[in-house]
Amino acid sequence: MSETARNIAARIDALLPQTQCTRCGYAGCSPYAAAIANGEAQFNQCPPGGAATIDALAQLLNRPALPLNPANGVESPPLIAWIDEARCIGCGRCLAPCPVDAIVGAQKYMHTVLADRCTGCELCLPPCPVDCIEMRAAPHLALNQPSLNKERYAAHTDRLASQAAERQRQLDAKKATAARRLSVP
Repeated sequence: MSETARNIAARIDALLPQTQCTRCGYAGCSPYAAAIANGEAQFNQCPPGGAATIDALAQLLNRPALPLNPANGVESPPLIAWIDEARCIGCGRCLAPCPVDAIVGAQKYMHTVLADRCTGCELCLPPCPVDCIEMRAAPHLALNQPSLNKERYAAHTDRLASQAAERQRQLDAKKATAARRLSVP
């Protein structure tokens, strides 16, 4: 990607709501911004951003505004996840997909959503085996905090990378121990 395309991608990314919802068809807001900058995606694929974001992107890109692509979803008022704690079985399947770590809980214990952190991405819904998560009207507009959402997403991805590195370190140590045991006469 050229320096100009990187600069445009950063400016596009700054206009996106940073929900990391993947409804645009990309793994998050930054990859979607890069795809727009490279001409690989249209700028009307962000349901959480809706018409306001599409208009801002059209102005930035000096293009006519487009309606939201219905293939990516529909614009709606800001929503947040809510967990029916009485139905939650504590499986933990909702924890990993949350891009901003807005769901807290421990394995075999009920989980809850930190409403002021939830971006309304809906990524926690599909993995829930008991359908105890639903989307409700947002009392706080986390969607209007893109820079904070981006910081939380970065912290989430850093935490996952650190955990993966630690798992790899432990696996390498086990392999080294096993190799030493096999080589001892």
